[in-house]
Amino acid sequence: MIPGTGTAVNVVAVLLGAVLGRLLGNRLPERTRDLVTDGLGLVTLLIAATSAMAVLDPDLSDVVGTSAPLLIVLGSVLLGGIVGSLLRLESRVEGLGAFLQRRLSHGADSVERQRFIEGFVVASLIFCTGPLTILGSINDGLGNGADQLYLKATLDGFAAIAFAASFGWGVAASALTVVVVQGGLTVAGVLLGDVLPDAHLAAITATGGLLLVGVALRLLKIREIAVADLLPALLVAPALVAIVAAAR
Repeated sequence: MIPGTGTAVNVVAVLLGAVLGRLLGNRLPERTRDLVTDGLGLVTLLIAATSAMAVLDPDLSDVVGTSAPLLIVLGSVLLGGIVGSLLRLESRVEGLGAFLQRRLSHGADSVERQRFIEGFVVASLIFCTGPLTILGSINDGLGNGADQLYLKATLDGFAAIAFAASFGWGVAASALTVVVVQGGLTVAGVLLGDVLPDAHLAAITATGGLLLVGVALRLLKIREIAVADLLPALLVAPALVAIVAAAR
């Protein structure tokens, strides 16, 4: 699979969703939207389980020992969560959205222009600040496949329908943000894949799979886990692998 395919599919999904949203308006029943979201949550759990199985990767156990991989994932989530919580990543992302909305909507000279800007800002933030954006794009670049981005594309497509029905064509313009953000993260994944050993990549994949469980729980409305606060775990995981390997 060519890196970047997931982002291309995501962009097409946003554009199609925006067009359908303008055509359908508010005709899609709420119960139908809820059912689709629940189904996507279940699929997210499946993808999360598949990614988390990387904790059993033989390359990882050969480097750190058979008993260490689970502890490394646990330590990554705990330490990463502490760092992310202290940095208040979740609330900062939300604050950034509020700031951009205030700045870009200020002084709008028409209602239509304001709706376009608001739609662009809201859609860009939702499509580009979630955990699936980071995890999926990096995994795509690492060569682990674009399954996570395909899932995200489905989510974004349905979200674009709802947003475009309310905000208009500004939602379609957010596809440019998706190209820049996800494309940049995919390139970062390609570079990491050329630098990090297989054991370190396995630790990142397993930890990312666990974070995807948090995304699924949010989609299923079981618990609102602050997944953004846990994202530093993706940086902690390879560091712990290096520490444990050096200590053996």
